[in-house]
Amino acid sequence: MSTLFVETTGDNMARAVAYLMNAWNKQPVIVAACVVGLAGAIIPFISPMTKYSGMINAATPYVYPVPLRDDGNLPDVPAHPSEAKGQNLEWLKKL
Repeated sequence: MSTLFVETTGDNMARAVAYLMNAWNKQPVIVAACVVGLAGAIIPFISPMTKYSGMINAATPYVYPVPLRDDGNLPDVPAHPSEAKGQNLEWLKKL
């Protein structure tokens, strides 16, 4: 019965390192370009800035709030901009 997983041995790692060293010796520009491209594709997923920019974008409204005349039937609309109604953005102040 064969397994689907390949075990990494020292011999396999030595072959990979030898391949990378050979590629670097023959074509350093191409290897450097591949490293930069891979880093550019991976870094946004591990960056903490991605998390916080997503949180800020989720809290930002899509349309600019227009002042409304309060006739008493709008309990969720603040009467004044400094009135504390709506989402709590304390997490943004603590960054």
